Formats: sequence, structure tokens, C-alpha cells
Amino acid sequence: MAKKVSKKEALAYHAEGRPGKIEVVPTKQHSSQRELSLAYSPGVAEPCIQIEKKKNDVYKYTAKGNLVAVISNGTAVLGLGNIGPEASKPVMEGKGLLFKIFADIDVFDIEVDATEVDKFVETVKAISPTFGGINLEDIKAPECFEIERRLKEELDIPVMHDDQHGTAIISSAALLNALEIAKKDITKVKIVVNGAGAAAMSCSKLYLALGVKKENLVMLDSKGVIKQNRVGLQGKKLLFATNRRVDTLEEAIKNSDVFLGLSKGNIVSVEMIKSMAKRPIVFALANPDPEIAYKEAMNSRDDIIMATGRSDHPNQVNNVLGFPYIFRGAMDVRATEINESMKLAAVKAIANLAKETVLDEINLAYDDNTLAFGPEYIIPKPLDPRLITAVAPAVAMAAVRSGVAQEEIPDWNKYRESLKKRLGLDNKLVRTLTARAKRNSKKVVFAEAEHYKILKAAQQVKDDGIAVPILLGRRKKIEALIEEFSIEFEDICIIDPKEVAQEKKRHEFGDLFWEKRKRKGLTQFEARKLMRERNYFGSMMVETGEADALISGISRNYRSTIKPALEVIGKEEGVNKVVGMYIMRTKKGTLFLADTTINLNPTAEEIAEMSAMIAKTVKQFRIKPRLALLSFSNFGSTRTNASSKMAKAADIIRKEHPNLVVDGEIQADFALDTEKTERIFPFSPLAEESANTLIFPNLESGNLAYKLLQEVAEVDSIGPVLVGMKKSVHILQLGCTVREIINMVTLSVVDAQIKK
Repeated sequence: MAKKVSKKEALAYHAEGRPGKIEVVPTKQHSSQRELSLAYSPGVAEPCIQIEKKKNDVYKYTAKGNLVAVISNGTAVLGLGNIGPEASKPVMEGKGLLFKIFADIDVFDIEVDATEVDKFVETVKAISPTFGGINLEDIKAPECFEIERRLKEELDIPVMHDDQHGTAIISSAALLNALEIAKKDITKVKIVVNGAGAAAMSCSKLYLALGVKKENLVMLDSKGVIKQNRVGLQGKKLLFATNRRVDTLEEAIKNSDVFLGLSKGNIVSVEMIKSMAKRPIVFALANPDPEIAYKEAMNSRDDIIMATGRSDHPNQVNNVLGFPYIFRGAMDVRATEINESMKLAAVKAIANLAKETVLDEINLAYDDNTLAFGPEYIIPKPLDPRLITAVAPAVAMAAVRSGVAQEEIPDWNKYRESLKKRLGLDNKLVRTLTARAKRNSKKVVFAEAEHYKILKAAQQVKDDGIAVPILLGRRKKIEALIEEFSIEFEDICIIDPKEVAQEKKRHEFGDLFWEKRKRKGLTQFEARKLMRERNYFGSMMVETGEADALISGISRNYRSTIKPALEVIGKEEGVNKVVGMYIMRTKKGTLFLADTTINLNPTAEEIAEMSAMIAKTVKQFRIKPRLALLSFSNFGSTRTNASSKMAKAADIIRKEHPNLVVDGEIQADFALDTEKTERIFPFSPLAEESANTLIFPNLESGNLAYKLLQEVAEVDSIGPVLVGMKKSVHILQLGCTVREIINMVTLSVVDAQIKK
């Protein structure tokens, strides 16, 4: 959870570049006149005729089967209340983004100007032929109950109001596991639910379906305990009215086993938590402030199991654990609805996943090798890539068993494999690195802080808890830029190496540097003078431990930036050559490219050594490296010095590192296309799974490749990453964006963590 997001930053995020957060992208070729004729007139007539004859063929010839409508009228938005349909659109676009990155589901967000139930239902019904599923969002109670009920009855596609059922499904999974850890029987536990809105009602109904006894559940609204003798009680609240002799939250929570809060922050006291039964379970889900602060509750007693809605505490009840995968499973079998059996299947799948061994990449993301099923890990982390293969098949199977599926999955194992491939569209690498960096942030010195992009990036990484920035440059210049661009810093460290106040530090650093270089032609006077240059001064800060990482290069050429770092910090022991690597986040997954920035024309032996270094780095990201040594030739099809060099390098790697997946020399298209490789070169290990690490024969080819990818493919990149340095030093490319700087800072922090 970001520590601070300014109004200006939030508005700029949504407005800069192409306004909004989503776009429509063609999925078919459309470059020629013939292709346009197939896409529209006259070719489009053929699928239209087929669909007219057989309506269900719409799933065969159109995007309907992978298209969800996220629909709202803006009457209950994000705690902002009734702000209207237009104002709700940024939220609905955001929900569409989550559908896409977590489950590869396309979304049209639909904002409806209708608050009356009849008008809203009729509007959604009228547009429903477009969609394979409907996600209702941010519609106020009690209208949301009736809207969902009627749409489920009148439509033959999955409909779910996520505000109701998302929290219910995730908290139910957490409840099952918390009860198991606390060794409590679900049929006997006493539950207090504070809040009586859509989410609270749905949670309570699902708890009853799991085995909670109605007489053991007490619900409160703003007027207190919902009791059977309350005057004017009606609607959904009647179902949860109690005859117990309690009137207040304080009375209800006493001796209870479970507290579920879906109300507002800071309304539960430490004394109330202490009054609960042994091994209490507390789900304080109000956001941003829970009903009781996490630390207060945890310090009140040592037998508590707690969950919140916040990402900065253990056990975050986050709807993203559920809705993308529930719709994925439902739509993949063309379910006519999302029924109770499917919701319960999702609950159990999520609960069971938390009991499995935590993946290394999750440990990496959260910088915690102790994550294991227990009081602080009762539900999976949102970054767990197994969620899609756990929840979607469980939901799909439940749809088949309950008779609402219109299509069968012929091979469930193949289905799970296909789901894994969809994750390539998400590229969780940056989010994984960000989560890890925030767990143990490091001091990062910015050698070129007299640049507004550097300052904006430094502000964001500081606010997000990724890094503690140290800014090098002229103090007045930096302060003027901070004021000009309204950058909000608190307690920021600014150092001007040229200031008189830094003379002692310059001499100290200069003398240390002179000791390193005095037999390489450097005088003590020259060494001290070099410390006036920010790249030398910053490198010495990292070398002496006053900082953990160095970022530089946004306005200087690469070699003039890397030279001070190599002279001051140097290479890792045993490393002959430092390597430049780019990380390219593509729709097909993450690609690692090397060498792209340093070594002009390495020998076969040098390429083998560099490849091993890159493979080691890729493994540190918890990704299994699959190396392709690239050439214009395939396995001797054309023998030249260049192609023979790559073939020889591949042989060396295989002999020295027999556990690495590597092949070459090979052309780039074969390295990345398993179908083509399997058809023509079935003997290659890259025929089974495509390469993710591309090794180039020389600097020219590597540099050209990454720059072409950046410009033509519009990929998100991190780099150049320096591999082989003794400490964390990374150099930005000229003219990079703020986002690219932040990515590089995040990686530098993780690199510093690993090196320590």
C-alpha cells in the first residue's frame, strides 16, 4: 500500500499520455486491403450468417466469450458514496485493468445513468448480448440486491456483484483456515458482524452456507444490534435479526469467537478484543483504517488471529484473490450463472492454496522465507501465480457438477496449462520486485538529482517505501526544481559534493580512492579533486556503506557514467567482464537480453562466462533461465566466424553448466516460437519451452535489438542492468521516463538486498 499519493500525482497518472487506463486492441491482422475486407465488409457477413443460424456460434466467431462488462451507476463508489456514473468511470476502468492483468479477461466498463432498479435492469439486459459475463460494481444497497437477483434470473450469462460476493468469498476462505488453526468448530463459533451493507450480508450468508449456525451470528448496523423486536425492521436485515439480549457492540463482542468488521475505522477498543473468547479471530476490514489498528489488536493478546483489508499487514482480505479467477472459470465453461456451489468451490480452493508450500517467488516478493500456513498466513498473497490454476478450474468444475455449464473441459490438465500461459500477459516481475524492495528498503544515491524526472522518481520511491533517496547536486538548483514541479519531499537528504561543508568528506573519500588507484597513475590531489564529481562521490558513498545503491546516467553517456563505478567499486570477485542486461516485459512474458551495453565483440569463451552470469541473475528473480545464443544461422546452416562463435559458446556452457537449458546458434524467431522449433528442430530443448534469456553475438546486435523492441513493440523495460558489479550500481538510459527510473531503483534495491 502506497504511503502517500498526492492529488496532483493521481490526476497526472490518469490524464498523461492517452487519457484513462484501458484501450481496445485488434486481435487479427489488418494491414492489407484483403484483411480489412475479411474483418469488415464483405467477409464479416459469413460469421453473421452462421450466428443467425446458430446463436451460440457468437462464442466461436466473436470476443463475447472473453468479454466482461463492469457496470455501475456510481451510487456507492469506494467509500466516496453516490458520486454518479461519470465520476465512477476511473474506478470501473481500474477494475477492468485488474481483470486483464490477473486473468486475461477483456472488459468494457459501462457507466449507467439509472438509479431506479427497473431502469437499471432493463438497460443491462438490453446490452447483455455483447458480453460473456457481467460484474456489477459500486451500486448502493438495498437496490444492489434486487438488481443482482433479477439479472441472474433473467440472463443466461454469469452475473456477480463483487462488492457483495468478493469480500464474502475471500473472508470465508480466511475464516475456514483461521478456525482450523484456532481448533474451533464452525458449527459452534459465535460471530459478530459489525456492518449491515451488501458485503456484510453476503459474508454472513456464505458463513451460514459453510456451517455457521444462525443463532450464533449477531449483526449490527448504525443503530446497534439488529434484533427481532426492533420496530420497522424489514428487508435483508430480517434474516439476521437475533433474539439475544445484547444491544451494543461492546456487549455483543464479549465471549465471541469471531469479529467481522465491514463498517468504519477505530470503533473497536482493546478492551473489546480482550473480552473475546480464547484464540479469537478478528477480521477488521474497513479501509483505509480498520475497526481496530492492527498493532493495537495484536499487542492486546498473544492468541489472536487477525486479517485486515490492508496490504501492509499479514492476511489481507483482497477481492482480487477471487473475482478475476471466478469469472475466468465460469466463462471458460460458458456457465449460465455464478451459483452458490461455484462460490463455495472458490472459497475452498483459496483456503487450500494457503496450505501449500509458499513459492520462492512469493518469498522473494515479500522478503520473508518464513511464510507458511499459520496465524499470519491464512490466505494466499495476491501475487501468488497459482491462484488462476487453483480457483478457475475449481469454479469451472463446480459449474459442470451443478449443471450450469454449457461446455465441457475435455482435458483439465491441458486447461490448467492454458491458464498458466495467460499469466504471460500480466508480467508480475515488477510487482514482485516492488513488494520485496518495500520489505527492506535501502538507501539509494541519485547522482543526477538536478533533473526533474529524477526528483519525481525519488519522491515516488520514497513515498512508496521502496527506497530512501539521497540527492546529489547543487542544493539551490534541486530546491528550485522541487518548488517548480510541486514535488513533495519530507526530510529529504540533499548533498552537494562541491560545497565547502563537504570538504572533509571529499578528502576522506579521495584518500580512500587514492589508496585504490595510487599505483595506477592517480595522485592524492587528483583523487580528492575527483570527489567533486557526483558519480565519483556517489560511488564512494556506496563503497563505504553510506548508501546501498547508486543510480546515474539520465543525462550522460554510458561509458562516462560506468567508469567511476568500475574504478571505485569494481567487479565481483572472479568476474572478468561486467555485462549489460535489459529486462523486457512483453505480452509473451519476461525476456532477458544481454549483452546490450558494454562488451563490443566478445569471444566464445567470454560469451559463455557472461551467459552463466546472466543465468545466475535470472535465477535470483526466481525464474528458471532458458538461454538462446542468437545468430543469423540455425545449428550450422551457415558457417561463419560469428555463427561458429555462438555454437562454440553453447558447447562450453553445456559442459561447464550441464543443468542450464541452453541452445544455439539459433535464430531469434525459433528461440521464441516453440511450435516452429518443434516442427523443424525437435531435438532442441527450446522446442519444449521457448527461451526467456537471449544472448547476442556482439554489442551492436544486442543494442539494436533492445532499442527496436522498445520503440516498435512498446514493451516495458528495465535496464540497462549491470551484472557483475561488487555492489549495486545501475545506469539509466539517456532520456528515460520516470516509470523506467522507478523500475530501475526498485531493481537496485533488490540487487542491494541480494548482495548483502
